[in-house]
Amino acid sequence: MATADVLDTVLSVLRGEGIPVDELQETGTPGNGEYRIVLDSTPVRIRSRTIADAAPGTLEAVDPPTARTQVLFAAAGALSEKAEVVFDRLVRAVRLRGQCYTSAEIDTIVRGMPLVDRYATPEPAFRDWALIFRDHYVENSVGFLLGLERAGLDPKWIFALSKGDRTLHRDRVHAWFLHRGYRSDILDNSVINGSANTAERAYALAVNEQVDQFIREAHASGRKVLVIDDGGLLAQGYGAEGVLDERIDGALELTVSGLKRIVNAPGELTVPVLNMARSRLKTMLGYHEIADSCVRRLRAILPGEKFLGRHVLLIGFGTLGARVAHYLRSQGVRVAVVDTDMLALIAAAEHGYETYTSAAEALRAHSPFLVIGNTGELALTEEELPLLPDGVYLAGFATKDFSLLSEGFEGLRSTEIPHVGVRYTLPTGTTATLLGDGRSLNLFEYEGIANRGYDAYRAGTLIAARLLCREAGRLGPGLHLEPVDHAIDEAGLFAAYYEQYLASGSRRPAAPAQDGTAPETR
Repeated sequence: MATADVLDTVLSVLRGEGIPVDELQETGTPGNGEYRIVLDSTPVRIRSRTIADAAPGTLEAVDPPTARTQVLFAAAGALSEKAEVVFDRLVRAVRLRGQCYTSAEIDTIVRGMPLVDRYATPEPAFRDWALIFRDHYVENSVGFLLGLERAGLDPKWIFALSKGDRTLHRDRVHAWFLHRGYRSDILDNSVINGSANTAERAYALAVNEQVDQFIREAHASGRKVLVIDDGGLLAQGYGAEGVLDERIDGALELTVSGLKRIVNAPGELTVPVLNMARSRLKTMLGYHEIADSCVRRLRAILPGEKFLGRHVLLIGFGTLGARVAHYLRSQGVRVAVVDTDMLALIAAAEHGYETYTSAAEALRAHSPFLVIGNTGELALTEEELPLLPDGVYLAGFATKDFSLLSEGFEGLRSTEIPHVGVRYTLPTGTTATLLGDGRSLNLFEYEGIANRGYDAYRAGTLIAARLLCREAGRLGPGLHLEPVDHAIDEAGLFAAYYEQYLASGSRRPAAPAQDGTAPETR
């Protein structure tokens, strides 16, 4: 955020409040970012300065580095009620503008998702649709929505909703979405899962009213409404007739947990839903990247712990759990596996893991320093908690895994450890530390998957969105998987992915040196 951006933002607020902009006086040396304004007889000084050597605010550093600015608003005395309203709006506006991505940072995010860029070609069908996008507020979500814009979706008809995870740059993503002209808010997963408190439920009801209004406005303008989500809106009945007053026209389902929510949703599904969660793209490529991010985050949040040679108990050997187990074992960790699905257990045993049919059985056989949940269901019961070793760490990569602790019960005491998690003292007197905030650990104060790592999945989602918006009527109501796989194959995404990231070949030669000497070999 440059000094000029501060001035533009301040002037915008003053105009909005009906305050003559010529009352804003520059003080000191011209262009130094110092100003003075009188708000209802009280002088207010505004000062800004560039912060040297600031860390990058994006996953990939920008060259040249983006300037960071510190801004100070200082009132010379007590503010009247009227002046305080203006003062607070100035502070909020500058903070929001300062959190927004710069054009150079956005260019870096877009370059980091070349497959999305490749498939973001103009699609006439998008002109007749509005979008409700509910997902994690991370950089690859920014790159994906910008791809949809380039493909023809009007930014004024995008409503972005955060799932409530404490992702590292969620405030920056929210600020950018608002700056871009989207609507942006939170529809927390805890509300969808039924674990939200009273205040969270009340907030969600207010957000749902905004969603209803957005759908009404879209339909009134002749647009259909597409949802890209993990079942949060469908679980409430937005895809069924006779459940809610407003209804969407089609959806893309991103997660397996979302598929479970759809099965249990009220009413009968009356819109087409494309199943990205079970697509070959996500199964074969997406989960490897998710598993990689899970293990990287796990190691980063426990920098003082030894992993090599130690026992870890992994509960759930499904699509994600199997990959997490393989990653950990490749780093020298001794992994034992629990699963209730016999085929999964057989697969784990035949890959050389020690296997158990219950956590109780495994905990009686081992004393792991870490227990990992990948189930999407309760990983530990109240009867199994006393079997945990004292001081054990718990890492959940699905929200419900360790919800028994995060939701609390009688006799459980807790202490928050900032940036790490919550340490629980169990009724037995032993302790267990739940890493993160009880949700997916790879999204706790972290950006999750690298932009290039999720590039293919986001590109595939764009391809599927194009298919649905073109052919919603032909697809008909219900879950559809085969059309997703077919559309991705027909688009040549796997070949493009291989060519972009994996194919061997000669590198582009360096430019000849100016003095005629041979170029340096890199």
